[in-house]
Amino acid sequence: MGPAESARVFHFGDFVVHAGARTLHKHGVRLKLHRQPLEVLFLLLQRAGEVVTREELQQKLWSADTFVDFENGLNAAIKKLRQALEDSTEAPRYIETVPRVGYRFIATVRMTRPDVPEGSPDLPGSVFTAPAVPPSGAVEELTRRQSAVALPSRRVWASKVGAFVGGALALIALIALVGYERHRATNTLTAHALTEKDTIVLADFANATGDPVFDETLRQGLIVQLEQSPFLSLISEERIQHVLRLMGRPAGARLTPEIAREVCERTGSAAVLEGSIASLGSQYVLGLRARACQTGDLVDQEQMQAARKEDVLNTLSQIASRFRARVGESLAMVQKHNTPLEEATTSSLDALKSYSTALKIVASTGAPAAEPLFKRATELDPNFAMAHAWVGRVYDDMGESSLSAESTKTAFHLRDRASDAEKLFITASYDMQVTGNMEKAQQTCEAWAATYPRAVVPHDFLSGIVYPPFGKYEKGVEEAQKAIDRDPDFAVGYLTLAYSYVYLDRLEEAENTLQGASERKLEMPDYYVLRYDIAFLRDDKAEMARQVSLAQRKSGAEDWIANHQAFVYAYFGQLQEATRMSRQATALALQAAQRERAGLYEAGTAVREALFGNLAAARQSAIAALELSKGRDVEYGAAIALALSRDQSRAEALMNDLKKRFPEGTNVQFSYLPTLRAVVDLEQGKPSSAIEALQTAIPGELGAPGSSYFGFFGALYPVFFQGEAYLAAHKGAEAAAEFQKILDHRGIVVSDPIGALAHLQLGRAYALSGDKTKARSSYEDSLKLWKDADPDIPILKQAKSEYARLQ
Repeated sequence: MGPAESARVFHFGDFVVHAGARTLHKHGVRLKLHRQPLEVLFLLLQRAGEVVTREELQQKLWSADTFVDFENGLNAAIKKLRQALEDSTEAPRYIETVPRVGYRFIATVRMTRPDVPEGSPDLPGSVFTAPAVPPSGAVEELTRRQSAVALPSRRVWASKVGAFVGGALALIALIALVGYERHRATNTLTAHALTEKDTIVLADFANATGDPVFDETLRQGLIVQLEQSPFLSLISEERIQHVLRLMGRPAGARLTPEIAREVCERTGSAAVLEGSIASLGSQYVLGLRARACQTGDLVDQEQMQAARKEDVLNTLSQIASRFRARVGESLAMVQKHNTPLEEATTSSLDALKSYSTALKIVASTGAPAAEPLFKRATELDPNFAMAHAWVGRVYDDMGESSLSAESTKTAFHLRDRASDAEKLFITASYDMQVTGNMEKAQQTCEAWAATYPRAVVPHDFLSGIVYPPFGKYEKGVEEAQKAIDRDPDFAVGYLTLAYSYVYLDRLEEAENTLQGASERKLEMPDYYVLRYDIAFLRDDKAEMARQVSLAQRKSGAEDWIANHQAFVYAYFGQLQEATRMSRQATALALQAAQRERAGLYEAGTAVREALFGNLAAARQSAIAALELSKGRDVEYGAAIALALSRDQSRAEALMNDLKKRFPEGTNVQFSYLPTLRAVVDLEQGKPSSAIEALQTAIPGELGAPGSSYFGFFGALYPVFFQGEAYLAAHKGAEAAAEFQKILDHRGIVVSDPIGALAHLQLGRAYALSGDKTKARSSYEDSLKLWKDADPDIPILKQAKSEYARLQ
């Protein structure tokens, strides 16, 4: 050993090895280790990242004329070495066993020399081990080239390290795994095929090319390819991010093989997939390796070569197809659901990278923060269907339905550039967000769930978006539970399940559902708003105040809960305070550049003012809402307020616009238009026409339409105005039955003022029927609710006058 070589010091993890002295230190303390384990360690460190064969170790440790039980001796040396390094065979951090071949040092190694300053050209720097596995042809060619070319001197090599390091690292990775490829042809994999019940964790790709465009990109590409499989099931990005938080890792932390394995164990998954890419001149070598997370056994490994950078995504598609077939999926299924990656996503690596980063942000931070990156992906590739679809999804989650419809429509026109699973996502989104046809959305989601039995999203769409307008809340419970069964860390699933329970007036089960989410450390702004509503239904003012305080600290909940506070004030007749809170909600939404959401808050104000008889204020708020947005639900709320305020021409114009724009819309055709027609007819003194118009709404009269989510108005309005029409037609008993429906379904109405007005209208219905006792009781209920109401409210004055006459 020369002076330079003996002066080398190797650093890895908490350990330091001095080459000349052959000593191993941990935190500065020398560890006792015999010569043979130290020699093995030194040889592995010298060739970090390479497979060192058992034959090479035998030649290094024992001379040819030495008679010794080599197998047991080497095994004992490796065992003692692992004990000193606190390493394990099952989950190696430093020394990996290559079955029947040898060993490989897999950790990052940094080399220094006390006699040379760091950064000097005399230092070769750090060694990085990448798990890329080259095809045998590439290895043979590489070996041939190496044998024909003399290596440059250390000083010359070091002086060109900046230009050469990418290629050198790739060569290290390629040479290191020659043994793997040769061994694979004759050796059976340790683990066997996966089953339909297994789940998989996909680690981040090891990128040894030096080109950052591959960071995140290839992992997302592989996700797209593997999610085409009805057989395989990947742990979702949302669940991964949640588990990382529980592990104390920062949002968006790199999913190294070691971290991925821990995620795998925590989620009860079967295997970890590790991908890699390395460059070989102008070519690229892609590798994929699957290991059982409990044992570390090899499940499968694949590798292929791409001739050019432009061919990398196509090669990734091929490698994914091979993997699917080898781990147990039928060849027929692979062939049926196997859209090439460039057709399923994009041919732009930059667009795919932006899209991938956005999805991680959705999972770790929330949808609004991801919107710029999704839009960036569509700018880099205007034909990127799923990027457009996700822009639409994000806007819908923010209450911006018009913007959502624009992007979703674009995605729908580009849906042929998507995988089968993505086409179902895009088609369902189009049904829900563009046409509003919930019947078609239901059919699409059911087909989606049937084709991909372990998919979560179709069940969430059914529970949270499709079934509520029909009033199918029991079905909503069933579908939400399916979503949670498939992903216990799916936060939205707990939300839609809790909402379904509230709609059914099963408040304790709703509270238990949200508590279950909290116990799993799940949280989202919607939880605070729903807890506030539950507290209102329980008349728990302290809990209401607590949820307001919590929501005001959480971005995304402040404006929303302010709007719910406004409705509570209005419910008790405190319209001035209600208006003040609505103005606050509107201002907060506008600060977040959410104009349609702000328009919904203004529309809600208009509806409340109109219901209580403040007609001038109602018209003013309706016009303000329309200036902010022409969204479907905004137009509905404004039209209700204008019709009640006797501005029939504007109300009719909005009705015609809704009818023209949403000929298939379930909410529009079976709730909004019948209700608006009835209100207009009532104001024109035609109660029989109003009753007839509302017949269309009866099948879904207990539904929660889209306007009732962010806008918080519109639920049970067909029932309310049916009761109004019966009153106007002097049919007291029929009117009483309608208003009683509202009082019997508080979980659907919550704090919408029609819940308070139903008491007064029920009293009027009983009075019309001649039952003064029940009439007085209902009037007293309404006046009790309004004991602290603003004294000049027209409806309150009427109620007091009518109650006095009953006495």
